[in-house]
Amino acid sequence: MSLLLAGTALTACGEEEPTAAEAGETLKAHVLKLLEEVNAQNIQITDPGGKDIPCGDGRAKRTFAATGQDIATERRASGLNEVMVGASKRVADYDLADIGDPNDINDAMTLTSTPSRTSLILQSSVDGQYSVRGETDCLNRL
Repeated sequence: MSLLLAGTALTACGEEEPTAAEAGETLKAHVLKLLEEVNAQNIQITDPGGKDIPCGDGRAKRTFAATGQDIATERRASGLNEVMVGASKRVADYDLADIGDPNDINDAMTLTSTPSRTSLILQSSVDGQYSVRGETDCLNRL
């Protein structure tokens, strides 16, 4: 009986993990939704993703990135990252994993989402311009 339950638990866990392609689509949706939530204008895709990046053991990750202009163009770059952190909970279940160095605008803040197996890297370094990139965990290709 316990052997049967263990097998069921493994199957259930395996079904919950998305493929790299599935997580990549989720990542793309999250990045674009985050920029929408902060009312970014003139959104530009800087990394369209869609390609497997090998991680070894037949696993891969996906990336996606975009920028957008803040409606308050004078807002400082560091403040834009904080605005995105605040908006992230309206996008998905993201937690702040790394705040970076608050004294270095080139040091990114990182958010992670365990359920979606994605991370967002907030790296606005130009006043008035949001910049967010993301990547999936290393996941099965199929």
